[in-house]
Amino acid sequence: MSFPKPTPNHNRAEMYEEVRLWKNPSERERYDNMADVFSIITTLQALEKAYIKDLVEPAEYTKHCEKLLAKFTAAFPQIKGEFTRIEDFVHKYKLDCPAALLRIHEGRPITVRDDRGNMGKDIAETVSLFINLMDKLKLNYRANDMLQSDVRDLLGVINRMNLVPANYIGREKILKWLNLLTNMNAAEDITEEQARQFQMDLEICYNDFNRLLSSNG
Repeated sequence: MSFPKPTPNHNRAEMYEEVRLWKNPSERERYDNMADVFSIITTLQALEKAYIKDLVEPAEYTKHCEKLLAKFTAAFPQIKGEFTRIEDFVHKYKLDCPAALLRIHEGRPITVRDDRGNMGKDIAETVSLFINLMDKLKLNYRANDMLQSDVRDLLGVINRMNLVPANYIGREKILKWLNLLTNMNAAEDITEEQARQFQMDLEICYNDFNRLLSSNG
């Protein structure tokens, strides 16, 4: 004996109910605020990448970057009760945005430099960071937490120097390694193959930086 298959009831009202993340206006405001911050960070990351690849003119980049940074300044305090640092928000929602984080920490577009008469100090810091990183790799330092801070500082000081042009090879190569390290756990190691490539990239960037110094001397 066979029985007819039950027919799904597509008219059940609950199947058409809207699924909501919030239960009250306060929770809705919280989610809206986090969505604002998420949107600003992802847009800023895309803008930074577009500028690095020469897909946006400097004037347009500067205008949009300043607007996004102003929005972030207004939006992030709205979620500070839950996230003390922007890095905590980025980690929780697994955002891949090292360029946006760097821009947020500097607080200005890459096209708006702030040497403040400290060019000699910035050059010395850049050289020191290059040498320190290359020495660490030669001494078999492989853990993320032993490398990432220096990489972030190196990219930061390069970005604020007037003498370093937008097409300097180090901007893209160092950002690539910062991106990789940002997405690793603190105690995670880079591989031997990655270490060799990292060492070579740093040497290329360092030599190019020295050529810039010679041409501006």
